[in-house]
Amino acid sequence: MMEFKLLWIGILITMVNQNIKNIIFKDILYSSVFDLKNTNEGLDFFTSDDSFLQVGTWNYKKGKILDAHYHNTFERKSYLTQEVVLVIEGSIVCNLYTTEGEFITSEEINKGQLIIQYQGVHEYEIKKDSKVLEIKNGPYFGPEKDRTRINVRND
Repeated sequence: MMEFKLLWIGILITMVNQNIKNIIFKDILYSSVFDLKNTNEGLDFFTSDDSFLQVGTWNYKKGKILDAHYHNTFERKSYLTQEVVLVIEGSIVCNLYTTEGEFITSEEINKGQLIIQYQGVHEYEIKKDSKVLEIKNGPYFGPEKDRTRINVRND
C-alpha cells in the first residue's frame, strides 16, 4: 500500500491509497475521508483494529453467503463519541477544528464518500440538497449532556 503525505500549515494529510485520506493535526488523527467508488473485493476495513468505530466495506459477487455468526460480549469503554457521516446524495463540507476552536481544514464530502470524526470539533455545511446517513457510538445522552457547542465563527 503506497502512502502519500502533504504537509500544509501544520496539517498532515496522508493519502493511504486513492480511497483513503487521513487528516492529522499536531500528530493527532482528527478525521478520515473515504471514497467508496473503488472498494476492494471481499471484506475490507478502513479503520484500524484499535479504532472505536469499525468501518469497512463488503464487495461480493452474487451468490456469496457470509457465515452465520453473532458477536461475543466484551466490556468496551468509550469516553468519546465518534461519528460517521455518509453522503448518499448531494454534497456537504465538513469544517474541522480543535476543541479550542482552532481551524484545521475543510473537506468536501460528495455522494459515495464518507467521513469519520475521531475527535475535535466538526461543523457541516450543506452545499447541495443532500441525503446523509449518520452513525455514531452510543448510548446517546441527549444534546445538553452529549455535546458542547462552540462559536467558531465569532458571531
